[in-house]
Amino acid sequence: MNNKRLNNVIKTEYLLLITCLFLFILSIVYFYQKKASLSDNNLIEKVESLYNNIFIYKDATNRRHMIFGYRNRNFIESIHNPQDTLELPAPYTRFMTMGVLYAADLKSMLFIGMGGGKTSSYMQAFIPELHIMEVELDPDVVKLAKKYFDFQETPRLTVSINDGRKFLMQSDGQYDLIMLDAYRGPFVPFHLLTVEFYQEVKKHLKPGGVVVQNIEPSTMLFDSTVATIAKVFDQVEFYPADGNVITVAYDGRQPANEVLREKAILLQKKYHFRYALPNMLDKRTFFRPQPTIMPLTDDFAPVDSLKAIEKHNKKWE
Repeated sequence: MNNKRLNNVIKTEYLLLITCLFLFILSIVYFYQKKASLSDNNLIEKVESLYNNIFIYKDATNRRHMIFGYRNRNFIESIHNPQDTLELPAPYTRFMTMGVLYAADLKSMLFIGMGGGKTSSYMQAFIPELHIMEVELDPDVVKLAKKYFDFQETPRLTVSINDGRKFLMQSDGQYDLIMLDAYRGPFVPFHLLTVEFYQEVKKHLKPGGVVVQNIEPSTMLFDSTVATIAKVFDQVEFYPADGNVITVAYDGRQPANEVLREKAILLQKKYHFRYALPNMLDKRTFFRPQPTIMPLTDDFAPVDSLKAIEKHNKKWE
């Protein structure tokens, strides 16, 4: 290797080293800025429930944040603007409403994983014929949602305090839409991510029904989760949403983009959604995991499922 080429290699490696060092320092600064900005917010209430360490903060714009604490880290579960109750500050919650484009009807919805109840409250406000069942494991989450997030039960919006999978196993109800957002800080409990779970979800769909799920790819086995959903449903589509990914899963043929756009325009005219469906449709994306990625399955027999659910729901240590 001549001197000129050697110098170029050394220069390139030096630049890569400097770049990596810069990114490392930048990540540290960002972490402490984020931590500092959170501590500067006004802590309204802290609750140590059976399942979560829950913090309610009010930020400088008067928005309220429901946060779950896990190993000295904070994870935002919901954001609420009391001056504008139909605002969906978290972008992924807006894209969860894209499920209405795929559903054959909009009479009933099941939502597993409540948080502040923002998406359900939004859907109830804009679709007057929709009846919604919220399923939330932690009763303290429901109490705080009612206290600080203007969540209200109505004849069309009711809450069941239960584990999502246990609720499905004990219910014979069917729904046009099933939404899944059962995060506990950085992860979804494993028993809500397996082939057997999605098969149970599928049993509770009406003909033409769809399943919408929030996935945070940086904290989950993203490919494995997608492979698991694809094992149960014919079609899985994706909507990226500022760090999160919304999946829409359903059976049958995949509609052409033109067909969905026409339906989006019609539904937008009918319901006047605050976050316009035709605009969000532009984010429609397709992805297939590698064929070597194995779906997630239960590690227990059906007779042991209830015991396993209790185990998986234990509070973090």
